[in-house]
Amino acid sequence: MNVFFEESGDWKVGTILSQAGESFQVEMASGKRSKVKAKDVLLQYASPEPAELLAQAQAMAQEIDLDFLWEVAGQEEFNFSALGEEYFGHAPKAIESAALVLRLHSAPIYFHKKGRGMYKAAPETTLKAALAGIEKKKQQALIQAGWVQELVEQRLPAQFAPMVKQLLFKPDKNGSEYKALDAACQQLQTNPARLMLAVGGIASAKELHYGRFLLEHFPKGIGFPTIPVPAFKADLPLAAVAAFSIDDVTTTEIDDAFSVVKMDDGLLQIGIHIAAPGLGVRPGDAHDAIARGRMSTVYMPGDKITMLPDDLVAAYTLGAGQTRPALSLYAIVNPADWQVISTHSRAELVPMVSNLRHNDLDDLVNEETLAAGIGDYPHKDEMCLLWGWAQTLEAGRMKKREEFGLRPEQNNRIDFNFYVENDIVSVVRRKRGAPLDKIVAELMIFANSTWGKLMHDHGVPGIYRSQGGGWGNKMQVRMVTHAAPHQGLGVDQYAWSTSPLRRYTDLVNQWQILACLEAGVTAPFVAPFKPRDANLFAIVSAFDAAYAAYADFQNTMERYWCLRWLAQEHARQVHAVVLKDEVLRLVDIPLVIRLAGMPSLARGVQVKLDLIGWDEVDLTVEARLLEVPVQAEGDALASELGDEEEDIESCEVVEEIAPTEDANEVEAIATEASVEGDGGASVDGGEPAA
Repeated sequence: MNVFFEESGDWKVGTILSQAGESFQVEMASGKRSKVKAKDVLLQYASPEPAELLAQAQAMAQEIDLDFLWEVAGQEEFNFSALGEEYFGHAPKAIESAALVLRLHSAPIYFHKKGRGMYKAAPETTLKAALAGIEKKKQQALIQAGWVQELVEQRLPAQFAPMVKQLLFKPDKNGSEYKALDAACQQLQTNPARLMLAVGGIASAKELHYGRFLLEHFPKGIGFPTIPVPAFKADLPLAAVAAFSIDDVTTTEIDDAFSVVKMDDGLLQIGIHIAAPGLGVRPGDAHDAIARGRMSTVYMPGDKITMLPDDLVAAYTLGAGQTRPALSLYAIVNPADWQVISTHSRAELVPMVSNLRHNDLDDLVNEETLAAGIGDYPHKDEMCLLWGWAQTLEAGRMKKREEFGLRPEQNNRIDFNFYVENDIVSVVRRKRGAPLDKIVAELMIFANSTWGKLMHDHGVPGIYRSQGGGWGNKMQVRMVTHAAPHQGLGVDQYAWSTSPLRRYTDLVNQWQILACLEAGVTAPFVAPFKPRDANLFAIVSAFDAAYAAYADFQNTMERYWCLRWLAQEHARQVHAVVLKDEVLRLVDIPLVIRLAGMPSLARGVQVKLDLIGWDEVDLTVEARLLEVPVQAEGDALASELGDEEEDIESCEVVEEIAPTEDANEVEAIATEASVEGDGGASVDGGEPAA
């Protein structure tokens, strides 16, 4: 006797060898023996042979019409054998019974299992919904297969066009579009990014990197809502100065300017004038919400995403020929020894005479021409006086650094500025510590330190940059809400206050400084942010996160443009300088690469590399070492790198986000970076560019 039974959800057949109570000893066609409970046996039959029955039953099951079977079954619960009599018109044979069970079991949307051999037909509405779902899946599978075929044939399906970035960076992996993309990638042995580049979904590797950043940090786009530009109070005094700014040619957010007035007693009044959007934008208003949402202007070679709307920037930027509201810090200085006699601050209207540009003046204004008093350029007299004071300010900071136990700064390194026009990139080497940079940097440090002390003396919290610890430690810069020393800069306190058009921290500090000037001793009660204000702590945390993300993005784009420069210049054999161990930086551009297996060479040694290839998607470079010149050739470059030990692994470079956009604080921020490496722009070939 043979049996047809269910085991672990599968249907099997075998020959009964023996029976013991409620179980059978059954031998399968394979020779395997199993113990089968009687309750799991649906059929006992004499012929045909088990294997033959199962094969014939499976073939017959496929011929049974499910729709007709469902109609025959009715809506009451039934036993398969009873349904067999109705369907076949006679008592079903073993093969027919087995075929019917197999068919019922394989169609759960038609028949719901209610027990051993017991079933119930699905309600009509349930069945129709299930069938519609199956049909939809079939159609979707056909459509998905069509998408896969199009992608394999290097064509972008029309449905993919509006969702390319979503598919690449934040895909719904259960969606048909992603499944099609994934299937096509598997067939072509590639990845989604490269496939989208191949089919035209992404125009270039640049758009790939840019799109990833935008989707993560600007998912609603980079545009601004239409909001009226806030007005400032009209009764501001007019400054009796002729102010000028010093910036890079690409700068549009001109935050700072300077003035020099010779006084009757021989002293100098040196003015540091900072754009004052804080006089119009107020905490909690619409523009504040925009600025706080972005936290900073985002810079990249050839482009930027501003923190504030263009019309507001245009109204408050210190443009030549305009009279603009500014927060001014005046220092009365004795030119005999450049000592500061006194300082005072006020909000006022400042007439802007000139916007000087590094690109026009770098060849005219240098240490030699300033010392000799030669050359013809705008504001020459003022520039010479500012240069004298800047050197004294720097010397004072260096003395303070030494008191903190730090070594002097190294200002002989090389910076790199990127300029992009029509997708053609220029990378310009620029020596750090040039007079124009130093003038601006020292005056910015002076202003940030002085205003930091002003807030502290008035008991008003602000956002400070603090750095402490010993030389042997990693001196991480922290953002705090109280005055604390910044040992790397050599100042007792340092509050970012000089870039309110492009950094939210500076705008916050400007509000606090204005409160100190307007309210005096009552400032702690009227300032927008009170002592121990939780909102201020939240701003610090959010700014840190946003600033770090923006710096990482800038580093990514700078590395991309370095690779574009290699292609543009057809660079194959290049010179590089050793930074540390297997890490090198190209001489002509700030491209850092890691060359595994390179022999141990001293820091600053120049070598020659053969560039085998590079990848603009992965931003990787493949190179091999060609030759190591004599040590003397490396010594010159070692001087550019400085004497301090660079922390290549932790990417220690200049912290300023945009040296190509605004060189005003590069020197000040570079000082921070040379000690603590706080991230930011790619200067001195720092690791973020890698």
